[in-house]
Amino acid sequence: MALDLLKIRHQFPALHRKEIYLDNPGGTQAAKNSLDRMLEYLIESNANHAGAFATSRASDAVIAKARAAMADFLNAARPEEIIFGQNMTTLAFHLSRSLARIFRPGDTIVVTRLDHDANISPWLLLAEDCGCAVEWVDFHPQDGTLDMASLERALDKKPRLVAVGYASNALGTVNPVEKITALAHRAGALVFIDAVHYAPHGPIDVRAGDFDFLACSSYKFFGPHMGILYGRRELLEELFAYKVRPASDSLPTKFETGTQNHEAIAGLLGTLEYFEWLGREFGKGLTIAGEGTYQGRPLLYKQALTAVRTYEKDLSLALLRALRETPETKIFGLTDTARFDERVPTYSFRLPNVPPRRIAEEMDKDGVFVWDGNYYALEVTRRLGVEETGGLVRAGAVHYNTPDEIAHFGKSLARIAKG
Repeated sequence: MALDLLKIRHQFPALHRKEIYLDNPGGTQAAKNSLDRMLEYLIESNANHAGAFATSRASDAVIAKARAAMADFLNAARPEEIIFGQNMTTLAFHLSRSLARIFRPGDTIVVTRLDHDANISPWLLLAEDCGCAVEWVDFHPQDGTLDMASLERALDKKPRLVAVGYASNALGTVNPVEKITALAHRAGALVFIDAVHYAPHGPIDVRAGDFDFLACSSYKFFGPHMGILYGRRELLEELFAYKVRPASDSLPTKFETGTQNHEAIAGLLGTLEYFEWLGREFGKGLTIAGEGTYQGRPLLYKQALTAVRTYEKDLSLALLRALRETPETKIFGLTDTARFDERVPTYSFRLPNVPPRRIAEEMDKDGVFVWDGNYYALEVTRRLGVEETGGLVRAGAVHYNTPDEIAHFGKSLARIAKG
């Protein structure tokens, strides 16, 4: 069933504005369910954890519901495998500190030049602290895809950890994470997946992928500013957690340092309820990979994100056409339409003789929001040779964007190119 954009856009109050949000890779707009849940929490159950009174019990119940829903969203085996935190970056640094207790001098860590720095710097610092070696996996500048031969050479070092992104926040590339995980496990490595950029664009199944750890951030998939870490229970139970002494040693709160952002967790629950609605409304009749293995809420989530993935291929094509209609535009990343399964509708580009910041400022005058710079994908802009000249311009669509919005973006770009 095709997406009804009028119905969908009605679920996002911020879209009453006339501007066009193509800054989505930096953060999407929040679904109404998410906003309603946050307000309800602050009015009806605003309290701290584990109190002997009604609002505390109600608060804990909301958090438990959100944790169970997030486990279903990722198809985790149990809610205790879901850790809440400030953001993906903070959670990765927290986990790196725990892993540093079991890593030894001479161990190897693998990172990639295609990743956001939140999936690089925590591991570089871990390596520095523990005396570990670092192996870098390159990507192909021509099309923005990961260099699998480079990965296989790195795996020959028998690393302890492989850190890789599900999708590039700079170039839109979707990595073959299940294949990478299988290769890494064969080499004896743990795998950490940064799914922040992929989460709004397609279904995730941590069990089918056999991932050890996976992190994402709900403000990138239509919710509030917070992060989520999945970890296999046996790994989380074995790892030492840096925490205050009175805090519980049991999962999941073992890794949740201090009081969490309860209203944001309530907002996450509302966001996941939006995905349930999306699955019920638009997920029927779609072919779902591994469909027979899903039931109930996990199936709704897979249907919702499959519908999104299908629609967003059209958005990818529209963005590519809009960019190509301005001949001076240099596009970075995959442009082969036959390979659109390997990308999400996130494009980075440049115009000759126009700094990226100036392009973003000019588009703002036309009511189009885009990002410029390196978006913390520092190794990407370095590898492409554009870091010293302002980085790139990035336009990223999600399923609430429309073809008309993409067309307006294209007209803005053409105006700027004409000077």
